Amino acid sequence: MSRFWSDLVKNLTPYVPGEQPKVDNLIKLNTNENPYAPSPKVLQAIAAANGERLKLYPDPNALELKQAIAEYYGVEVNQVFVGNGSDEVLAHAFQGLLKHSKPLLYPDISYSFYPTYCKLYGINQEMIPLRADFSIDVEDFIRPNGGIIFPNPNAPTGKLLALKDIEKLLKKNTGSVVVVDEAYIDFGGETAIKLVNKYDNLLVTQSFSKSRSLAGLRVGCAVGHPVLIEALERVKNSFNSYPMDLLAIKGGVAALQDKDYFNKTCQAIIDTRKTTTEGLEALGFEVVASAANFVFAKHPDKDAAAIFQALREHAIVVRYFNKPRINQHLRITIGTDAEMQALLDALAKILPTV
Repeated sequence: MSRFWSDLVKNLTPYVPGEQPKVDNLIKLNTNENPYAPSPKVLQAIAAANGERLKLYPDPNALELKQAIAEYYGVEVNQVFVGNGSDEVLAHAFQGLLKHSKPLLYPDISYSFYPTYCKLYGINQEMIPLRADFSIDVEDFIRPNGGIIFPNPNAPTGKLLALKDIEKLLKKNTGSVVVVDEAYIDFGGETAIKLVNKYDNLLVTQSFSKSRSLAGLRVGCAVGHPVLIEALERVKNSFNSYPMDLLAIKGGVAALQDKDYFNKTCQAIIDTRKTTTEGLEALGFEVVASAANFVFAKHPDKDAAAIFQALREHAIVVRYFNKPRINQHLRITIGTDAEMQALLDALAKILPTV
């Protein structure tokens, strides 16, 4: 039946998300989901909205959510864009802001959806190698380009780029858009949103999936200069006028308003990340300093693929990337203290045998 495919589809290599195994009593540490439930206020807001209003279309502008985001970050409503998860927001940015004759630059070890979007939208691309320690050298990005994008903290490494380095890049790269993908920023970084009023070519994207425990609702946003936001709105309204459903809007607003719960769960993950890192290092692993809700680790004497498979046999799933430079690393989501202890206990049993 592939004879009906367009040439575009034939040449696509789709993004492969982390698997969602249907296994009882599984410890799932492979997709960077938050181990804690959404704020009780989120559940209350969704329950209150889950009635007759569902027969009606939601606000296509999702103004209530935009206002909540603008208030939270101290920007204007016309500086905020929202979408069906940050992946959709990024997709619109690729199509509306990053598709030019010069290549889009991004790190060679980065979010693997970036090359997928480039292929889908016909965007020239150039991967910039990270340093040996997986850090970004912003000087390497000072070259002709049609745009720059990188996650911060980076994925899958968890490595954070300091805000002063982002500003250094913005000062030197004024002729194209710089997109900072902050899906994991709340676990140890400083958001670049505070720079958007200073640099009109900066777009910052964020997700409610990780730090706000709303992966199942699909809520994402972008903050930047109104002209950048208008470009995203033009793409969105040429594609799908209603990407945000009523429950996502209400849940997103409630998540932003419950700052105490947000701070509490983020700090719990940060604390568990520290103890997990110490536990892994005690077992001989080398762990990249992480500012995300995961750690990136390798054992100098053991094969990562073998460890990955052995953990599956103990009903623990982590993420393994069989790619150059990182095929001896495992990305491990931070779960609860009990889940991470179970991981460490399993590794202690596994390592002598792999």
